[in-house]
Amino acid sequence: MKGKKARYFASIAALTAIGVGLGTLPSSAAGTKPVALIIAQGGLGDQSFNDLAYTGFKAALAKTGLTGSPVESQDVVGQATQILESASQGDYGLAIDLEYSHADPMTAVAAKHPDMLYAEINNEAKGANVVNVMFQEQEASYLAGALAAMMQTVKGNKKINNKNTIGAIGGVKSAGIDKFLAGYMQGARAVDPKIKVLIAYANSFGDPAKGKQLADAMFARGADIVYSVAGGVGAGVIQAAKSANHYAIGVDTDQDGLAPGYVLTSMVKHVDVLVKTLVTQYAAGTLPAGKTLSVGMGDGAVALTSFKYTKKDIPAAFLTRLAKMKQDIIDGNINPWNVYIQGYPKWYKSS
Repeated sequence: MKGKKARYFASIAALTAIGVGLGTLPSSAAGTKPVALIIAQGGLGDQSFNDLAYTGFKAALAKTGLTGSPVESQDVVGQATQILESASQGDYGLAIDLEYSHADPMTAVAAKHPDMLYAEINNEAKGANVVNVMFQEQEASYLAGALAAMMQTVKGNKKINNKNTIGAIGGVKSAGIDKFLAGYMQGARAVDPKIKVLIAYANSFGDPAKGKQLADAMFARGADIVYSVAGGVGAGVIQAAKSANHYAIGVDTDQDGLAPGYVLTSMVKHVDVLVKTLVTQYAAGTLPAGKTLSVGMGDGAVALTSFKYTKKDIPAAFLTRLAKMKQDIIDGNINPWNVYIQGYPKWYKSS
């Protein structure tokens, strides 16, 4: 689609101002009951998605005066219905669920509790009392892949081996994770169709040792940049990059400072702002229940970091090219592949 993309949000920084035209709840339905934040796989302490969301959650409670608590489980996938029922039968008025695998259980539970409100992040549950928010992670992942491919041509940087091979590690194979990985691969291939992109899955979001093992294997196979899309697994990927004198690419939160100079950039997803917004809307009675909302790079919802520790390693021409690509994505001239909607392209495969 050419031209400016149609979007629900003009700016993620202005989300708290939305409401009109989104099928919002009437102001008389203002929320006063506590809010639950259901923590996704990997748990709190992942230095990534869950921790960032919890930061926004605490800020929202402080702003609105509401009470609330995070909800964790040792088996957040297997106990989905139990977790959601527990929140629904408690004193909560809103449950924000960070676990993408809960869409179907949420659909069933929400139907049984029409007076309760639910928010599903990065998947789509059904119900007039449910709001879904889909981040377009493939957009900024495309830029991460493009940058990784550009860096393959750099001479004189000991972290780059010029073998034209990069890698990416997902937590668990799923459309939600593969959105990132396919976008990354597509961006890399747009720069160099011949680049080799290694793909692997940790089958975990909380095992740094597994991340290090997989990243070590990729570096041994010739990769010099590895993108981690696996929550707490990423700590091990970053450790491996530092040990091997190569680069990692972080995810969800700004992980550049975890190993300064060894994290080329991070693909930041502003779930903290989103969670704060959802709680604020709930308190005001303007939560857009019954809607599926999309937030992407044009909203400021996803982005690469500003290369605080690595800008000296990146040629200015690369940054200029990235800026042009970013604008082309926002304008709809570049359309990063969305496996959640489009399925898998023929060129996508794990290796």
